[in-house]
Amino acid sequence: MGIRVCIVDDNTNRRESLTYLLSMYDDMELTGALADANNIIEDLSKAEPNVILMDIEMPGISGIEATRLIKSAFPNIIVLMQTVFEDEDKVFDSIIAGASGYLLKKTSPEKIIESIREAASGGSPMTPIIAAKVLQFFQQNQPKNEYSLTEREKSILGLLVEGLSYKMIAAQENISYHTVNSHIRKIYEKLHVHSLGEAISKALKEKLI
Repeated sequence: MGIRVCIVDDNTNRRESLTYLLSMYDDMELTGALADANNIIEDLSKAEPNVILMDIEMPGISGIEATRLIKSAFPNIIVLMQTVFEDEDKVFDSIIAGASGYLLKKTSPEKIIESIREAASGGSPMTPIIAAKVLQFFQQNQPKNEYSLTEREKSILGLLVEGLSYKMIAAQENISYHTVNSHIRKIYEKLHVHSLGEAISKALKEKLI
């Protein structure tokens, strides 16, 4: 059984070229070629695709908003976004909306087919430039240690959560009891807490360790 594909793109030439491309492959079945997403739920109820090639910029309902609607109504349908631009905001808005992949329109025909197959098999195809931007975004947006705990303080806080005494922490960290006590006072100050119980509770709730 072939992969059932639906095209959603307001550009007539683009729809026609994708239609022709899909017709060249025995494992692809075109179930719809839509010029907009204004009646997307009704249209997909008839087309019943496995994968959608979704234009991101369209009049009326945008590709991102359409993806949100699709994933709410048909969570198993896979959406691959297509756009001319390498726009970080749109990339992440699309991913948050539920898109499984993101391709530039200049992607080669062979790569488009390969991406449809990859997505249908559970993958998340992205052109290399987009993938690099996604990686860069997540590297730059790692959770920040807003309390400015040092590595030693985080280690000691973790041991407190595990239930170790000051004396046991001193032995494990190879530091003096007095130094442990000094670190814990600093931890209390940075976390704005006044007791061991508060410190442990905050560490667990805010995933500080």
